Amino acid sequence: MTVVKLDGAMLTQMILSGAHHLTNNAKKIDALNVFPVPDGDTGTNMNLSMTSGANEVRKLTSNNVSEVANAFAKGLLMGARGNSGVILSQIFRGFARGMEKKQELTVTDFAQAFDAGVITAYKAVMKPVEGTILTVAKDSAKKAVSESKNEKDVIAFMEKVLVEAKASLRRTPDLLPVLKEVGVVDSGGQGLVTIYEGFLAALKGEELPEDATDVRMEEMVNAEHHKVTQDFMDTSDIVFGYCTEFMVKFEDEKLAKNPFSEEDFRNELSELGDSLLVVSDEDIVKVHVHSETPGTCLTLGQRFGSLINMKIENMREQHTALVGDHQKKSTPKDRTEYAIVTVAMGSGLKSLFESLGASVVIEGGQTMNPSTQDITDAIKKAHANNILILPNNKNILMAADQAAELAEENVKVVPTKTIPQGISAMLAYHPESAIDENRDRMDEARKQVKTGQITYAVRDTQIDGITIEKGNFMGIDEGKIVATHKDKAEATKLLLKEIMTDDDEILTILYGNDVNDEEVEKLVSFVEETYEDVEIEVHNGNQPIYSYIFSVE
Repeated sequence: MTVVKLDGAMLTQMILSGAHHLTNNAKKIDALNVFPVPDGDTGTNMNLSMTSGANEVRKLTSNNVSEVANAFAKGLLMGARGNSGVILSQIFRGFARGMEKKQELTVTDFAQAFDAGVITAYKAVMKPVEGTILTVAKDSAKKAVSESKNEKDVIAFMEKVLVEAKASLRRTPDLLPVLKEVGVVDSGGQGLVTIYEGFLAALKGEELPEDATDVRMEEMVNAEHHKVTQDFMDTSDIVFGYCTEFMVKFEDEKLAKNPFSEEDFRNELSELGDSLLVVSDEDIVKVHVHSETPGTCLTLGQRFGSLINMKIENMREQHTALVGDHQKKSTPKDRTEYAIVTVAMGSGLKSLFESLGASVVIEGGQTMNPSTQDITDAIKKAHANNILILPNNKNILMAADQAAELAEENVKVVPTKTIPQGISAMLAYHPESAIDENRDRMDEARKQVKTGQITYAVRDTQIDGITIEKGNFMGIDEGKIVATHKDKAEATKLLLKEIMTDDDEILTILYGNDVNDEEVEKLVSFVEETYEDVEIEVHNGNQPIYSYIFSVE
């Protein structure tokens, strides 16, 4: 079979196939994460991001490749989780731009879209690292451009792109030493290869293998959406309360007075709400938007023709019914001037940040990176004119930056990479200062604290000259494994000896949900005897994964 041109229906099938294949392999991709700590979530992050994009595509009935690609890119953007998910969203955001205004694609068009995706993704990353998903995307796009000069069959073209993507993936350990040391390829690159495998299978009409043991990502998304809704949102926090859907059947007489531009119409409607989707063809335009003024939206559409298939739903009433009578209806609260949004996992850490003045604490961290949409929702919930975001995890930084760019409010990100950095930044916050002054002061404060962590190994490995056995405890100093022992207490003592110095004055101990009171008492006694001049603070963080998180100042 030969395919010379690619239409929107086939592109849709490719996207859905890529998402399905990623779902089946997410756990395997998680297992490729370099460090043997239980935070292998690249596959999960990419999968949730890809699923969000695929869900947007499922809503379309268009055969226009540009519209399919744009819906896919939008869904990816809003569902992006972790660095891998954000980078993936940028690859396909550029991919969609490369297909702009195209009804169908030739091999040349397809190659240009691959290349545009790489350009966009590299621009989105402040310090691109080779040997990652970026390299795999770049090498395969370069191959795509080269092959498009002679190859006209889309299937043969995609086969050669996939071969190069796999070859690039195999080369990632040569570009990133830590991959070679541990003996794995880049997990993000593997995720992209998996998506491309799904693309090719759809083009060839082949079925992907089912793995019945995997948890369906659709179930995970639904469960997490339900949790986010219950944990975050009060009915009064819904900013745009009416889910408005309608179609406009174009009329020549009206179009003569008001020529239709999908981009201009989308921009107009974007001023009236969010969750906006505008899709058009020669005969109709379909609109979905959440707005406080649905009548205005309908009036704008009516300039181009007659309204059909209208549906307006009061989401505040829907939400009240969903959460039950215990949540009372109320009027929207007044905006405050300043608010802080932060991320933490564990009831104790959540309470600690709230006691320090955080307005909204997003539940997340290792193994559960909040998405761009989650952070965007939290920004809305904070309901302030000026908002500071503390990600408290390096894998959440890009999603936080992306949410800040999308926000209508004045949002700044303090690039905290650990819980101790977040706490230190919170303590440096002055509510009477301007937001830029606070961001700079908090950024400086987070640099003054050292972070240590105790967790367990999920597999045998050797890294930085240290042999680690599955199930043993590890001491991590600023992201680097410096100690390991089969006994938790001994591993903790070894870590403290690595991170504590004579100049340190304060040690804060945040203990997790696997630590009992007796263990804490013994640890405090050890610190008091070993580091006599150090002041000790102890808090029950109740965090998972990490038995102890240490803040040293």
